[in-house]
Amino acid sequence: MKKEIVIDVEHLTKDYGMGRGIFDVTFNVHKGEVFGFVGTNGSGKTTTIRHIMGFLKAEQGEVKVLDMDAWKDGPKIKEFVEYVPGEIAFPDLNNGITFLKNQAELLGLKNMDYANSLISRLQLDPSANLKRMSKGMKQKTAIVAALMADKDILILDEPTTGLDPLMRETFLEIILEEKKKGKTILMSSQMFDELEMTCDRVALILDGKIIDIADIEKLQNPAFKLYKIEFTNEQDYKKFKNLKFEVVRDQPQYTQVTIKIATTSLNHLFNVLKNYHLKFISEVKQNLERHFKEILLNKRKVKIVTSKELDKTKRERKRERKTLKKEYEKQKEDKK
Repeated sequence: MKKEIVIDVEHLTKDYGMGRGIFDVTFNVHKGEVFGFVGTNGSGKTTTIRHIMGFLKAEQGEVKVLDMDAWKDGPKIKEFVEYVPGEIAFPDLNNGITFLKNQAELLGLKNMDYANSLISRLQLDPSANLKRMSKGMKQKTAIVAALMADKDILILDEPTTGLDPLMRETFLEIILEEKKKGKTILMSSQMFDELEMTCDRVALILDGKIIDIADIEKLQNPAFKLYKIEFTNEQDYKKFKNLKFEVVRDQPQYTQVTIKIATTSLNHLFNVLKNYHLKFISEVKQNLERHFKEILLNKRKVKIVTSKELDKTKRERKRERKTLKKEYEKQKEDKK
């Protein structure tokens, strides 16, 4: 059965110059799906989300939400969408209670039971002064304001920023509950584990371009698996290598191989290994971070292993942009 598309991004481009912006970004989000967006700061997550929210007009391509144009029909779309921005700026109000009450009035929300439940679970003190709140408290207030409306679509731009580990875990539990209600959720993040826990699919964006879109269910239930096998002696190691198993990594110094095998052939593998002396055998678990690492290694030859290393790539791009800017300014001066 064909899935209903709620958010449709087609060939979206916004070029800020010197390699900054987003370029030919295409993806869609289905009804009831949690769609993740991962990348470093400056990779294009927020720019894409601002187009979906109707805050920016595309130079090329189009964005539709519920089959309405995100730019032209922005006010109508916002009747169905709630949003947590990446950078939160509250109005000049005394405290969180006043802000949440004002938000409820704007939304026509009469029953605050769900809002109060969220306040309790997130351990939020809404009586605090808005301007003096910590980053985490501001984040919690914005999350409550977005979720209490109980709208069909949630767009969350790095919503766990500033939350401590316990509150982050509580927030992810809330998102899974919203997913069970059938909400459509687009959530950006730099944290692979939280996206893998909550999302159905996750897009990797780098330098303003979508590099890959991973299906979480396929990652967690792969058709093929990797097994690392180490033999106690060189004779068994060489004998096993002559068999028709696909070796993806060979480490003769350890009499060790890593093989790729169909899940349907695992019984055959284990029956074969009964005739060998093994030091150990272990499955090399696939996860979202490892999957994207492999994609980047294959497509860009960039060794990115962790979120910290992704941030290192961001710093390198910043230096490149500074160099390009200097060259651009020099060319302008030369033309004069």
